[in-house]
Amino acid sequence: MPDFKSFQLPEEFLIVGAAVETGIFEELKKRALTLDDLTEVTRTNQRALWIITEALVSSGYLEHDNGRIKLTQACYSVLYDQESPNYQGFAFMHTYNLLPRWLELPNILKTGKPVQKKGDSEEQKYFIEAMSKYAREDATEIAEYCLQDLTAKPGILDIGGGPLTIARAFARKGARVTILDLPEVVEMMEPEIDKGLSVRMVKGDFTVGLPDGPFDLAYLGHICHIIGEEENRKLFRDVAAKLTNGGRIIINDFIRDTGPDPALFAVNMLVNTDSGGTWTYKQYKTWLEDAGFVVSPLTNIGNSQLIKAHKQK
Repeated sequence: MPDFKSFQLPEEFLIVGAAVETGIFEELKKRALTLDDLTEVTRTNQRALWIITEALVSSGYLEHDNGRIKLTQACYSVLYDQESPNYQGFAFMHTYNLLPRWLELPNILKTGKPVQKKGDSEEQKYFIEAMSKYAREDATEIAEYCLQDLTAKPGILDIGGGPLTIARAFARKGARVTILDLPEVVEMMEPEIDKGLSVRMVKGDFTVGLPDGPFDLAYLGHICHIIGEEENRKLFRDVAAKLTNGGRIIINDFIRDTGPDPALFAVNMLVNTDSGGTWTYKQYKTWLEDAGFVVSPLTNIGNSQLIKAHKQK
């Protein structure tokens, strides 16, 4: 059944995103400011700024205090207070940055080509924060499932694990974790590695090659949807070559034919990648078996769908 409630302009979301992009929240985090002062430090048009700040006041993000504008406590707790149960951070800005690309869908339907990316370090930061947030809820339970029956201190290859969320969960349970991710991600996240955890980061591109093993487990968290069938087949063969005999691969991704979300997410891959998409369990099973794996049934953990497979001895 179509959801006609979704046919609404997300005004609040767009206003908040614009406030983030122009630095309004960051400036008001430092101190309360008059409209004149906020106009100057954000280099915005005063009429436009007044309209936006009044909208944010009416929505509960800002408030007036003796002629100055400041963050509400609710806004501060959601955006900045990591100890708050309401904390969200700025992960939502990843979705905000995707909106202009989705508006290119009519052209993409004609050409079949994704939107050319013009990403910067700020956009990369929001992407990492979003991936970390989405993974956080199920991370501990996923790590327990993945490590079940492995030897003590297993070696794990976390492919595309730059957000560190799953790697931390593995390492806290005694695993030795090697993360492979793009150079810019490694440079951004390496300083965030917790001291005392056995986690190292390696710069690279998983479509080109993988770090030397052998590893007891390879974890592929939401990377298979970035690439197409042939690239996934190659990746699974490359992983098999880096695993110990009997080693396992875990794929955590959107699995088609399990509900509406995977099909909708495939549109995001259409917009942003050359060959990415979402695939059925049967497709994954075929590709993995052809790479020498024995595949287990699909497992659901929280909102995550996992496929486990063992390398044949």
